[in-house]
This record gives sequence, structure tokens and C-alpha cells, in this order.
Amino acid sequence: MDLKRGMEDQISEWNRMLGAASPEETIKFFTGTFGRELCLSSSMGAEDQVLTDMLVQADHGIRIITLDTGRLFPETLNLIDETNRHYQIRIEVVFPDYRNVEKMVREKGINLFYESIENRKLCCNLRKVEPLNRALDGMKAWITGIRKDQTLDRFHTRVVELDEGFNLVKINPLYRWTEKMVWEYIRTNKIPYNKLYDQGYRSIGCQPCTRPVKKDEDPRAGRWWWEDQGHKECGLHVKDDNTGKQ
Repeated sequence: MDLKRGMEDQISEWNRMLGAASPEETIKFFTGTFGRELCLSSSMGAEDQVLTDMLVQADHGIRIITLDTGRLFPETLNLIDETNRHYQIRIEVVFPDYRNVEKMVREKGINLFYESIENRKLCCNLRKVEPLNRALDGMKAWITGIRKDQTLDRFHTRVVELDEGFNLVKINPLYRWTEKMVWEYIRTNKIPYNKLYDQGYRSIGCQPCTRPVKKDEDPRAGRWWWEDQGHKECGLHVKDDNTGKQ
């Protein structure tokens, strides 16, 4: 099915309806619209923990997916268990195809991503994009923790978008929130969070590709810090340009 055909008008209407809605209202609307054909893809980051809290309150049975790339921090893995216990849920852990990862490592080395952007994107694709593509099979929509102020590439984010890469409706309930608002919600509602945030990390991905940031640095400066600072994406949320086109 080509989702794009006939969907632009509907997405525009949803954006008109929900542009000023709260994240809770947005989530409630789309759990009612898509039901079990909706899921949350969680990186276990602060934004996704907020969305997990809101989603469980709206509909306890909606799928929550997370990717175990094989290179995650122990603190991230521990948070999966802590979140499951806190909400009495079972987050679905998705893994990359080990055959593809083995082939990549044999040919390019275990830490290939430091050598070139092309190698890093290959690693991200095999460990993140391909597994998520499999996990999203059969879904009509997915919820993400994207915020407008995270990167230049995300500045034009809307509450609802057409994700042509995954052929799904993409829902960004926190798109207008700031980092401060995220942490106020976490503290007020006593939500489990990754303890690496207390050690100077502000955007957490794979362990070899993430470092703490200084107070005057951009929150995502610790991601792939050896690359150009202008674009910090792994391939899950890539747009062709700064117009917002997927």
C-alpha cells in the first residue's frame, strides 16, 4: 500500500486539529484512531520515557518497541527492566540480524564507525533502521519523541507527518516541548530515567558513539562527536532538506 496516496489531506487536517493540542490529547486521539496498529518506538531516552508514561495512561495495551543494537550502555538495558516493572508492561526488544552484523564486522572491523561517515551510517542502518523496519511491519502509525529544538534537521517537525521511509503516519506529540519541559514532567511524575543523564549525558545512543557534553555544548554534541556538528541523525528520522520533506 502506498500510504502517500490520499494521505496528504488527512495529515494536513490532523495538523490543523492537533497543532495546539497537548501531548496527552494527541496520544489519546491517535490511540483511538489507530488502536493496535499504533506503536511507540522508544530509545529509552527522556522524551520516550515521558511518552511511555502518557501512552500507558491512555491505553495500556499499545506496543512499545525498543532497539537493542548490541552496543548499548548497561544503564540503558537496566532502564528497560526498571520501566517494565514500574508500569507493569513488557517493552518489546528488537535486535539486528546477527548475520548482517557479523558480515559488517568481518569486513570493516568492530569500531568501523570512527573511520568514515559512510561506515557509521552503515552500522546505524544495520543495527537500527533495518530492525525497526521489521518491527513496524503491520503498523499504520508510530509515535516518536522528536522535538523541534533538538537539531536543525528537526526544526520543521510537525505533530503529524508522513514517514515515507517506513510508509507510516509519524506522530510527534512532544514536538513543541523544550528539554526543560521534558525534565519537569519526569520529576513531577517520578518517571524512571537513564542515570547517565546525571553524569552529563544529554542525548544517549550506543556506548561507543555517545559521550557527556559540557554545559555550553549543544545537547546532541555528544552523539558522533567526531563528525560534522550540523547533522546528528542515525537514519531513523532523516529528511531530504530543511523544508520538512521526508
